[in-house]
Amino acid sequence: MTHLIGFTVFGVEWVFIKPYIVIGLALGSVYALSGVGLVVLYRATGVLNIAFGAIGAAGALIAYWLIAHTSCPDWLAFTTCVLFGGLVNLAYGVTLGAAFAARDPLVKMMGTLALALILLGLMAWRAPIGGAIVRLLPLPSSSHTYQVFGSAVSLTQIIALVVAFVITLATTIFLRVTSLGTAMRALANDREITATLGVPVRRVEASAWFGSGIVCGAAGLLLPDLLTTLDYGTLTFVVVIASLSAALIGRLESLWATMIGGLVIGLAQAVLSPYVKVFPYRQSAPFVIAIVALLWMSRRRVVTISRTAQ
Repeated sequence: MTHLIGFTVFGVEWVFIKPYIVIGLALGSVYALSGVGLVVLYRATGVLNIAFGAIGAAGALIAYWLIAHTSCPDWLAFTTCVLFGGLVNLAYGVTLGAAFAARDPLVKMMGTLALALILLGLMAWRAPIGGAIVRLLPLPSSSHTYQVFGSAVSLTQIIALVVAFVITLATTIFLRVTSLGTAMRALANDREITATLGVPVRRVEASAWFGSGIVCGAAGLLLPDLLTTLDYGTLTFVVVIASLSAALIGRLESLWATMIGGLVIGLAQAVLSPYVKVFPYRQSAPFVIAIVALLWMSRRRVVTISRTAQ
């Protein structure tokens, strides 16, 4: 049962619907997960991966094809989706990452944009949008629902939130405790000095590309179930816009700020969805939230020092 509370302000009827909060937290978890993957890769390599959403969407389509047209078990198809993200990211990082290492951040980003366009072209060729075929990739967990504060919550939504928190916590510990994580942080500060200290730069960068790709594949697996669509255009741009905004809220440095930013963006988009007539541009919410957060965090603090006459 949907719990609806209505009230009127300035002649506009406002509603508060609990399921929208549930949906917002679930979608925000995927945005947070994707944002964390972007931040980790950027901190280690200086590359802002715009192809994140396209890689996840391609992996989801591959999983759908394996389930729909072969006798592949569901669990193997889902694993393939996650591994596809890691392997494509790794292949790009190994072949082109080193070539772009000394280039400006904008050049590095445009290289990943080219990868996104290539993947979008391949998906448009092999799985065109429209027609009589309706593509869905429901996870087994979506059939299990629970009542939380009077709202139906699917197990997939719970998993998305838990995975986002666990990945953020595990990545934070990994970067601070392990030798590989320390090497990634050092690499982010200065690549040349890190190399002169004997750190295997190529191996560290490859690990960052692969780990970020695994996160990308996980996001590509969760999002089609939450959005109930396998429209690769939607999946690509929803992830890019929202996760990039979440990463910007974290200033491409803080994993926890990125996670919180992703959750806030998901909540804002979901809660505003009943008010399309009042807020027709709710899709711009990620950018608005990111801009407000950046302006707030970059505000100047003026310190006044008084001098006492001698």
